[in-house]
Amino acid sequence: MHEEKDTIEIDLSALLYAVWKRIWLVVGAVLLGAAMAFSYAAFFVTPLYQARAMMYVNNSSISVGNTSLSISSGELSAAQSLVKTYIVIMESRQNLNAVIEQAQLPYTYEELVEMISAFPVNDTEVFEIVVTSQDPAEAERIANTIAQILPEKISEIVEGSSVKIVDYAIVPAYPVSPSVTAYTLVGFLLAGAVSVGLIIILELLSDSIRSEDYLMQTYDLPVLAVVPAMQQIKKKRRKVRSYFKLKRIGRKKTHVLESY
Repeated sequence: MHEEKDTIEIDLSALLYAVWKRIWLVVGAVLLGAAMAFSYAAFFVTPLYQARAMMYVNNSSISVGNTSLSISSGELSAAQSLVKTYIVIMESRQNLNAVIEQAQLPYTYEELVEMISAFPVNDTEVFEIVVTSQDPAEAERIANTIAQILPEKISEIVEGSSVKIVDYAIVPAYPVSPSVTAYTLVGFLLAGAVSVGLIIILELLSDSIRSEDYLMQTYDLPVLAVVPAMQQIKKKRRKVRSYFKLKRIGRKKTHVLESY
């Protein structure tokens, strides 16, 4: 015996028509979502600023403990490893506690280390120190304090080292976050997706009968009669009345001309 399996057919054209019929809802939703996201980013999210200082590592021969290293200018991989070593020293508790004391910062070591990041610049012997803070002047002060203290701290640990400041940090003029444009775009797209999804779900859950084809495909029964919509009947009646009015007016004009 063959078992009949229930299948659900989804008419994409009907879903698209349902969305188009309620396009005003989609437009209103995306505008509202974009406005809410813009307002949230512009007025409720605390802006963050970044100050950047750059330092250069120049070592021809150094020794770490009992180990001696020779680094030529062409050995970039070794120089990159040295840069990573200096970054670890920069983020050490001893170094950052000295920064907190000299810059008179109201942060603990754990809080300050979360505000600081460093990385090599384009795989060179130059590395960049980035400080993120809610106060642009504070970010600049922290970055420059690190740049001033770090060479001395490195020379105490790595013998024969030479670290120089390439560029001091300046007070940032613009925040790096939040991105109002990105927030607005996300709100726009999210509201549009939610509104369209809601319309499609309501359309799929609706049990209204909209056409003869729906009855035939769903229940496999012949359609005996169709009751026209009242709006269509009213439109047809208006057209008939307009036709007879024009016909009467035409007859009256003909009668007047014949009498003349």
